[in-house]
Amino acid sequence: MIAVVHHSDYVTEAPVRSTYRWGKNGAIRDLLLAAGKSIVWHSPNAAPRRWLEVVHDPAYVAEVIAAAVPREKERRIGFPVTANVARRSQLVSGGTYLAAQIALEHGFAANTAGGSHHALAETGAGFCVLNDLAIAAVQLAAEGRRVLVVDLDVHQGDGTAALTAGFPGVATYSVHAEKNFPARKACSTMDVPLPDGTSDDSYLDAIRSTLPSLIARFEPDLILYQGGVDPYAGDRLGRLALTDGGLAARDMLVAEMALEHGLPLASTVGGGYGDDVMAIARRHVDVILRLGQAFERGWRGGTARTRSA
Repeated sequence: MIAVVHHSDYVTEAPVRSTYRWGKNGAIRDLLLAAGKSIVWHSPNAAPRRWLEVVHDPAYVAEVIAAAVPREKERRIGFPVTANVARRSQLVSGGTYLAAQIALEHGFAANTAGGSHHALAETGAGFCVLNDLAIAAVQLAAEGRRVLVVDLDVHQGDGTAALTAGFPGVATYSVHAEKNFPARKACSTMDVPLPDGTSDDSYLDAIRSTLPSLIARFEPDLILYQGGVDPYAGDRLGRLALTDGGLAARDMLVAEMALEHGLPLASTVGGGYGDDVMAIARRHVDVILRLGQAFERGWRGGTARTRSA
């Protein structure tokens, strides 16, 4: 059985002036529902305001919660922050934390949204309002966990890197297109920038040659996986050239490394852009299903442990 975290309010009407494909999360839900009894559904609570304020500036948190984000910040985000969007952002952050908690107990869980890795301390950016990865990782670290964020979206996880930099219980790893958004990169614990047009073999070799050493050095208790599907060759906002087979090999490589070290893994969806919403949703669902199936086959209890904060 594959544990999936979802809330009905993840699926919301598109705000005006939005270019983000809001129907994607509903399509992900519907495709997972079609998987039937192989999915166990979990519903999250909204992340408490105090968790948000640990990584985001309290003034920005107040703007989001009140749906009063200034227009210049909304332009950076890419859409207006309505009351529905504000609630969704808090729920998604709670969902990523819940997926991590389930993974710590059972090996794997997936959030059907999240991966909002561009949100910064005082503003959102790049279709990201609140940084669910940073919020969940910092809270887990406060509870005594060592969390490694593995971000394989085509865009660098700049917000996650910046927001978690002062927390020794969190490490960040980002493989991304070097010349893609954001123009100004942050410093992850380990960054792996790739040239435009990088295809399957070179991409996988880059992960094989870098991620194992970070796992060995940091000794995490949990991986938070931002499994964006925008490295795909046909993605509207990507600059890499992975095939569907390359995406599958990427996910299995991360799963194998996690299982080898007895590390639970919680995934978020991340980026995927284009006009065919169902095709993008299918790629996201494929990530969830292949990771879930890998952990069903290979999970043997793990070595996750609580450390003093």
